[in-house]
Amino acid sequence: MLFDSSIRKELARSFGATLVVLVTVVMTMMLIRTLGQASRGSVSPSDVMLVMGFTVLGQLSTILTLSLFVAVVSTLSRMYRDSEMVIWFASGRGLTSLLRPLLRFAWPSMLVIAVLSLLVWPWANTQIQELKTRYEQRSDIDRIAPGEFQESANGSRVFFIDKDSPDNLAGNNIFIATNVAKKETVTSARSARLETKDGERIATLVQGQRLETEHDKPGLKISEFEEYTTRIGSAPTGSAEELSVKTRATHELLMQPLPAYRAELGWRVGLALAALNFVVLGLAVATVNPRAGRSTSLVFALFAFIVYYNLMTLGTSWVGAGRLGLGSFMLMLHGGTLAFSLLVLTARHNNWSLRRLWQRRSPA
Repeated sequence: MLFDSSIRKELARSFGATLVVLVTVVMTMMLIRTLGQASRGSVSPSDVMLVMGFTVLGQLSTILTLSLFVAVVSTLSRMYRDSEMVIWFASGRGLTSLLRPLLRFAWPSMLVIAVLSLLVWPWANTQIQELKTRYEQRSDIDRIAPGEFQESANGSRVFFIDKDSPDNLAGNNIFIATNVAKKETVTSARSARLETKDGERIATLVQGQRLETEHDKPGLKISEFEEYTTRIGSAPTGSAEELSVKTRATHELLMQPLPAYRAELGWRVGLALAALNFVVLGLAVATVNPRAGRSTSLVFALFAFIVYYNLMTLGTSWVGAGRLGLGSFMLMLHGGTLAFSLLVLTARHNNWSLRRLWQRRSPA
C-alpha cells in the first residue's frame, strides 16, 4: 500500500503541473490562431472566445495524453535519479510491479480521453463549424464594420457604409464598387435601408448616383436616382447541410464503410489507445543516465510523442486514401507499439541484454 500510494501521489503532482502548463500554452496558441482567423474574416470577432474554447476542448484528449506520458516519465526518472528505485528493487519489487499502480492512476484519465475523442471531439467540431457557417452566411452588409472598406464574400464587390441605427437596418454615406462580367460600376448614396422580401436581402439606396463603365466599350455612363434597389444576398439560414467528416458522430462513422469515415474512426479510437501505450512505454524506457542531463528523459518523451502522432496522422491519411485497411493500420501502429513496450519492459525486468545473450550462446 505504501508503494502504490507513494507512486500515485508523485504521479498526481507531476500530472497536474504538466496539465496546467500545457493547457496554458495551447490556449495561447489557439487564441493567436483564432484571432488570425477573425482578421481574415473566417470567424466573427464576437465569437473568438467561443471558437478558442471549443478548439481547446477538442484538443484536450491530446493534451491529457501528453500530460500523462510526461508525468510517468518524469516521475520514474526522478525516482531513478534519487535512488528510490534501488530501494524498491532491494525490497523485492520488480519493474513490472510498477505497472499496476501506474494503470490504477491512469485509468480515469484514459476513460476521460476516450470520452473526449469519441464524443466531445465531433461535438466541438460541429459547434465550430456552425459558428463559421453562421458568420459566412451573413449578408455582405452585415459583415461590414462601420467606417471600413470591406470586400464581399465572392470578391466581386467592395462596400463602405456608416451604420448609425441600433438594429443595423439603415446607414449613411453608402459606397459600393462592383466588378462583374467585364463591367465596373460605382454606386454611392446618402443613405440606405435593408429589407427582406421572399427570402432575399434587399438594399434600397436613397439619393445617390451610379457610374458604369464597360471594359470593351469606351465612355462612362452616369445616372442619378432618388431610390435604387439592389439584391445583396439571401436571408440567413440555419447550419450547413453537409458537415465535414470530423463533425460526424462516432456511431455514424461505424455505419458508413467509406475510407474517409474509417480514417476518422481510426483517429478517434487511436487517441484512446495511445494513452495506454504511452503509460506502458513510459515505464519501459524511463531511466536516468548519470552522465546525461536531467532533461534527457523529457526530451525523449516529447520526441516519442511527436513520432507517434505523426505516424497516426500518416496512417490516417493512408486509410482515407484507401491505401491501407483500418484493421491493419490499428494493428501495426497501436498493437506494434504495445508489443514493443511490453517486450522492452520484460527485458529490463529480467535484466536481458544482447551481451549476456551472446555470452550464453558462445562456447566456453
